[in-house]
Amino acid sequence: MSVSAEFSPFLNACRHAWNRFLVTFAILAIVVAGCCYYAGLFDVERLADGAPSLASLVSEMFPPDFSRLKDWGGPLVDTLAMSVAGTAIAVVLSLPLAILAARNTSPHPLVFHLCRGFLNGLRSIPELIMGIVFVAAVGFGALPGVLALAFHSVGMVAKFFAEAIEHVDPAPVEAARAAGCSPLQVIFHGIVPQVFPQMADTAIYRWEYNFRASTVMGMVGAGGIGFELIGSLRIMQYQEVSAILIVILLMVTFVDVFGSWLRRKTQ
Repeated sequence: MSVSAEFSPFLNACRHAWNRFLVTFAILAIVVAGCCYYAGLFDVERLADGAPSLASLVSEMFPPDFSRLKDWGGPLVDTLAMSVAGTAIAVVLSLPLAILAARNTSPHPLVFHLCRGFLNGLRSIPELIMGIVFVAAVGFGALPGVLALAFHSVGMVAKFFAEAIEHVDPAPVEAARAAGCSPLQVIFHGIVPQVFPQMADTAIYRWEYNFRASTVMGMVGAGGIGFELIGSLRIMQYQEVSAILIVILLMVTFVDVFGSWLRRKTQ
């Protein structure tokens, strides 16, 4: 048998895989181009007309005005507290929901589908809409921001927790069952130790996201630095707006660095 004949099946498989990739890429490129055209990204005239206005707005934002820096300390603490409290509540609520929403730990298929549907519903409502609802329910301040971030985060965190639980090694689980452990003991001794690193990563990533989202919560009256930002925008104090954005950037950088440190500690 010749070398070419020996490798012919492998070459044909590679050729078919490459052809499938090209077809898939072409379809995706057409879809993306169509969406960009529909959104107006190819409207060069409109983009060119908006460039001078954007340049003028950016020029009005400099130099940044930090004269009210002392007044932003409290809102920054509110923003940080909202993100931490919202994430903590979400993690606590997500663990039991994830157990019920995982195929290998859910007590019944009906419970599995109900929990999955509930989590899908939470993810489908943006945290900004939840913020408006909770502001109307409990009033202004950090509390509606915490509730909005917590309930929206449950939908995503519980989903990741459930998927991690579904991919655990079944051997420790079967060993715990063979030793006569109760279902709760099986979960906490056979499953949780395996998924704890993934759960910790998910919780930290969600905290980083919630800190950014909490700045938006302030724009609907849920307190925090976002409330100061929208106030400056309304009175067109663009130099103050740029200063607030710089402060937010520094805080986001700090949260990202601290989150990376926490992830290394949980490995």
